[in-house]
Amino acid sequence: MADAQPTMHIPEPDNGADGPEPRRKTISSPYLHRLQRRHFLLFDVAPILGTAAALALLAVRPIGVTEVALLFSLWLVTGLGVTVGYHRLFTHRTFKAVPAVASTLAVLGSMAGQGPVVSWVALHRRHHERSDREGDPHSPNLAGGGARGRLRGLAHSHFLWMRRHEYPNVAHYAPDLIRNRPLLRVARLYYYWVALGLAVPALVGGIVYQSWTGALSCLLWGGLVRMFVLEHIIWSINSVLHMVGTRPYQSRDRSRNGAFFALLTLGESWHNNHHAFPESPSFGLSWYRLDPGYWLIRLLAACGLASDLGVPSKERIRSRRVSRKDDPVTAAAA
Repeated sequence: MADAQPTMHIPEPDNGADGPEPRRKTISSPYLHRLQRRHFLLFDVAPILGTAAALALLAVRPIGVTEVALLFSLWLVTGLGVTVGYHRLFTHRTFKAVPAVASTLAVLGSMAGQGPVVSWVALHRRHHERSDREGDPHSPNLAGGGARGRLRGLAHSHFLWMRRHEYPNVAHYAPDLIRNRPLLRVARLYYYWVALGLAVPALVGGIVYQSWTGALSCLLWGGLVRMFVLEHIIWSINSVLHMVGTRPYQSRDRSRNGAFFALLTLGESWHNNHHAFPESPSFGLSWYRLDPGYWLIRLLAACGLASDLGVPSKERIRSRRVSRKDDPVTAAAA
């Protein structure tokens, strides 16, 4: 998964003499780099500062049940918005959803502060196209060998790449979403959805505690701390799981599974499974591999709100399995 930087402005191809050529895959300009830097400071650095402030506030105001409930509930719904909406529905089209569900997932994903949905999708499709090769915006494996190279690669893929990078042309990578008018309306209101994700916990805290300090505490824990926790969970997929973990299936990259935090990532840590079968709405692929994102999709399907779940056949799954002889780095399949 990735954190797309540009704002609710969605670049489209410019056929003029001074603009990028039509269908150009990536765009790099001072304007876009300024947007990326602003997004990085507002939505990647600010949650770190907010988390530090929340921890400091504990010295004078202990955390209550309301803060814990807001942190967990908003982490869960925004995390599902990213994994089920941004990732499995909009990026890989692993299932179909009725318009109301699709729009709701887009709003919840936007509240996570990971970037507008169209930009996020274009960036993630670029990642899959170039994964762990030149052009991958956040591979940890392109910074050289040795301990120093691995450390630089880890820092780049987990956090630093978001300051400045080539912007995938949405006209090339996400033409299907550009034609989706309801989704574009959600994308253009991105900053408002992020603000809503911060205003809701502040309002709940003010009502429950009947004080400004209560509102501040809930804003921090249900807003900025929640964003901080979810962001670092998502970024660990980009960084850690392209360096360590198990590799049960063939893929063109170095993606790995991390079974130990499948629940925490809502199923995203079955990362090698996903890169081997990007068309699958199930990342776990088997019932015993915990995948809350897929559980939600199955629930939506049972309610008639989702359809066309493209789970690969058992034969296709078996055909891509990696043997230990073929991949000595791989431990037992997760």
